[in-house]
Amino acid sequence: MIEDITVRYLDSFKDKNLADPILIEGLPGIGQVGKLVAEYMIHVLSAEKIGEIHSIYFPPQVILEENGLARLARNELFLYQSEGRNIIFLVGDHQSTSNEGHYLLSDCYCDIAVELKVKRIYTLGGFGVGHLVNGPRVLGAMNRTELRAEVEAAGVTFDRDEPGGGIIGAAGLILGLSAERGIDAICLMGETSGYLVDPMAAANVLAVLSKLINVPVDPTNLNDRAAEMEKAIESMVEGEKGKDEELSYIG
Repeated sequence: MIEDITVRYLDSFKDKNLADPILIEGLPGIGQVGKLVAEYMIHVLSAEKIGEIHSIYFPPQVILEENGLARLARNELFLYQSEGRNIIFLVGDHQSTSNEGHYLLSDCYCDIAVELKVKRIYTLGGFGVGHLVNGPRVLGAMNRTELRAEVEAAGVTFDRDEPGGGIIGAAGLILGLSAERGIDAICLMGETSGYLVDPMAAANVLAVLSKLINVPVDPTNLNDRAAEMEKAIESMVEGEKGKDEELSYIG
């Protein structure tokens, strides 16, 4: 019998008494910014998988692996441990397909944070502006006023009018739901066009996050991907200019 939301920890994760853990959420979203950052950190830090989350609020589809094997959509929990620093990562295939699901899944993520004694959560995402961005900013939000100075010092911009429509999905809901549980939460949003997967925005978010959690992460590969994307975008822009010139000549 399938349940609305199922959280299953791996047998290898036996000791849940973690020392002062933080939780980093990087689920799919605008520009895949949060997903890029979290999955990159998992790879670089060699974090180990500790759990899976399945839900009927995910899209009704299976995921096909490279070998053609089908599996249910899922979100996953990873753990990085080093010298007393414990970081739990929440990543995965999907967010919810419904408003109700967004609330219930985000509430579940906060329950996980409580269970694992998390005192601070970082949610990651993209801030879509609808146009190509040079030197994208990192915008922020938090669930407690006292956190602002620390976050600003790390290079985050706060603007009352941005994002104008609020923060949609887990990255935003976790801020509100965690406050009710007494957990500090900070959202970092990389400014992005929203049209493409954006490693440039992700690299900027990674730089800020590394300062805030005091865990250095080598950004080389992500910066390389960002540089490649920048060149690709420049080529696209030049191509569009060429088309405009041709049309202008024909006219």
